[in-house]
Amino acid sequence: MAHTPAWRNFRRMQDMTVAAALLIYAGAVLHAFDRLPGGRELIAQRTLVWPGIFFLLSLGLPLLAGPVRRPLARYVWMSFRAGFGQTAGSVVGGVALLLGAALFMYWQVAGAAHGGRYPAGVFSGYAAGIGILAAQAALVRVLERHPEVRREIEL
Repeated sequence: MAHTPAWRNFRRMQDMTVAAALLIYAGAVLHAFDRLPGGRELIAQRTLVWPGIFFLLSLGLPLLAGPVRRPLARYVWMSFRAGFGQTAGSVVGGVALLLGAALFMYWQVAGAAHGGRYPAGVFSGYAAGIGILAAQAALVRVLERHPEVRREIEL
């Protein structure tokens, strides 16, 4: 089935947002291993293990629980209808948000490297955000199978 260019752009933007967020996170984790005090086990626990749990929860809950899945699917559909990922402005806005979150993580790591608070929460929060982005990208595929949506997105 062939989709409209707007839907293909939207779907591509959802996927690219998840990929960019994962790359940013990977860079922040590598930066944390290079800068944070404590042993490798502590850093891995705070940047990979606990955030991994938050990622899985924020990915799984919207996909498995109907009361969460339906509003999120509606939000994804409304995002498409509003033009997200289909214009240069919306792409730049999405990238700016990801960049802002990345800068915040790097700032937190730099603070902890100089005796500040350990940035475990920022890694868990960012990982949870990636889980939600991934759930949204998965819901795009679910929406494609919905008869009413298919009428609007197919050529």
